[in-house]
Amino acid sequence: MSLFNRKKDETKPCCCSGSESSAEKAEGNVQSIKVLGAGCKACHQMFENTKTAAADLGIQVEVEYITDMEKVMQYGAMSMPALVVNEKVIAYGKVLKPKEIAKLLS
Repeated sequence: MSLFNRKKDETKPCCCSGSESSAEKAEGNVQSIKVLGAGCKACHQMFENTKTAAADLGIQVEVEYITDMEKVMQYGAMSMPALVVNEKVIAYGKVLKPKEIAKLLS
């Protein structure tokens, strides 16, 4: 049975594995950066930290702060705040520090 004879490198982590942030990095150049949130203090802090990280890296892209829940749900982020780069969710569920965000963006 192929289900039980999988090689270790073939297994993929589940989307609900409890990971608070993705280890994925933004691919290539950054064209858009968005912070998804509900407007709370933590989400606003993530927005400010993202703007700081983008400025530190010299990225000339406006950081958007999206609080409209219909738009937020389109990205499929399961918890807030979420960081979206080039229309791909790369971190969610935790307020990242500017250095952590810069690492994901570079």
